[in-house]
Amino acid sequence: MFKKLTLLSLPLAVVLAIGWTNFQANAAIDIGTKAPNISTTDIHGNAFDLEDHRGKIVVLEWTNHQCPFVVKHYSTNNMQQAQKQATDNGVVWVSIVSSSPGKQGFVSPEDAVKIEEQVGANATTRILDPLGKIGQAYAARTTPHMFVISPEGNIVYKGAIDNNPSPSPKAVEGAKNLVLAALDDLSAGRSVEIPQTPPYGCSVKY
Repeated sequence: MFKKLTLLSLPLAVVLAIGWTNFQANAAIDIGTKAPNISTTDIHGNAFDLEDHRGKIVVLEWTNHQCPFVVKHYSTNNMQQAQKQATDNGVVWVSIVSSSPGKQGFVSPEDAVKIEEQVGANATTRILDPLGKIGQAYAARTTPHMFVISPEGNIVYKGAIDNNPSPSPKAVEGAKNLVLAALDDLSAGRSVEIPQTPPYGCSVKY
């Protein structure tokens, strides 16, 4: 059902043509402000309300299974390992698909479940946002685009998953995972050292 997309089969010119973007960090939601609430249903038909997870750290991951930058992180197991490390420590990890109907990455709930199984995702839940309301509320611009929410419900990190924006799978080697660094800071009772970075990846297909 799904045509496997690999970066090895995509020359850089094609990667750029299908939507590579390195945005400057968007100031629509300031660090330290309350995260917009999310109240919806996940791909398994379960109710999800962000407010229900107050008291826990929450990670939001904007994703698109056809985006080469997302493929980079999932084909190397980089994203799955980060998800597992976080969720094993009690973090709630939410993957969000904001692709609209007819656009790259749009999927039905049934297909989304199959994609999760194919890649071995370790997120807590996955949400489809075809109208883009959640994405627009967070000013999500790229896939991936990451947000970390403190137990108090405030945005404490937003931006890239790591500090190497190359589309090459080899780029994950030696890259600093900025989300895990933020989680380490929170767990240690410290302020997040790097609270904001420019996100990179494909544009969100609103």
